Amino acid sequence: MPIWKQHADLETLNAWSRHTLMQALDIRITEIGDDFLRGTMPVDDRTRQPYGILHGGASVALAETLGSSAAMLCCETGRATVGLDINANHLRAVRAGLVTGTARPIHVGRSTQVWEIRIENAAGELTCISRLTMAVVSGAAFALRK
Repeated sequence: MPIWKQHADLETLNAWSRHTLMQALDIRITEIGDDFLRGTMPVDDRTRQPYGILHGGASVALAETLGSSAAMLCCETGRATVGLDINANHLRAVRAGLVTGTARPIHVGRSTQVWEIRIENAAGELTCISRLTMAVVSGAAFALRK
């Protein structure tokens, strides 16, 4: 049974990223499951650091994008989510290709949400694991850009 309280399809979710960091890094949401959100990001000149490997900040941007998007989909009408804390452990270097992140809930409450985001390389090896804590707030102060 799906955990989502808001409906959005892949086209809509990806459209929200126009003119944002997500578009600049070519982050794309690729799958909505019953209890997960999945997306990809290329490892290229936009996302590498000077050693030629995936920049940790780019991994965190992918993790926060997926976790924040999933958190928003779990909100009741009139509510929104904003990030409180994110951490990431970088476990394996990636030099090229595509990384795939999967966000799954650890806790979805009335005032906070906690999400785990696992990022894997093309071979399915874990490259980064992240945990994102979101605050659930009144949606009056926040509106998605059109």
